[in-house]
Amino acid sequence: MPAYLLTPPAAEPLSLIDAKTFLRVEHSDDDAIIASLVSAARNHVEALTRNALIVQTWRLVLDRWPDGGRIAPRITPLRALTAARVFDATNESSAIDPDIFVVDAAAGVLAAPAWSLPIPVRNAAGIELDIEVGYGAAASDVPPTLLQAIRMLVAHWYDNRGLIAIGQSVAIMPASVNAMISSHRVLSL
Repeated sequence: MPAYLLTPPAAEPLSLIDAKTFLRVEHSDDDAIIASLVSAARNHVEALTRNALIVQTWRLVLDRWPDGGRIAPRITPLRALTAARVFDATNESSAIDPDIFVVDAAAGVLAAPAWSLPIPVRNAAGIELDIEVGYGAAASDVPPTLLQAIRMLVAHWYDNRGLIAIGQSVAIMPASVNAMISSHRVLSL
């Protein structure tokens, strides 16, 4: 099930000031670099864990309803279903009341009785579901181990940024960062 980002997080889980404090950087010459490293580290941690750290909205696209009416988005933690629609043969959408779905945040599943779901007529991408995911709106909502993983990735990339210029790779993630995020990974079966 493809998904794409509709609304990115309003802020990063690690502020520029906190990142600079962790890096022990007292000047503002590298502010843009550090801010981009924080964003890249958040994206990296989110991709590896399949967890949205700060609240964001994604659109899921399905061809048909799954058997049993249970939909498990690949990105968690699931907070809400904000919109649902099906498409007809002329690509016109019809809204579905999101209240017919049960948002099981603990299981990370959207569920609705199969008989209550309208059948999309469009053969491909006939269903769109807009979901809100994330731990919360503030850095304090993010699990501390994932926040520390971001700090350590930023430090690793910041300390080794010169190696990229001479053609060496810093692609190997520090083992400590991998250990921190491993307990938060969402596995697919």
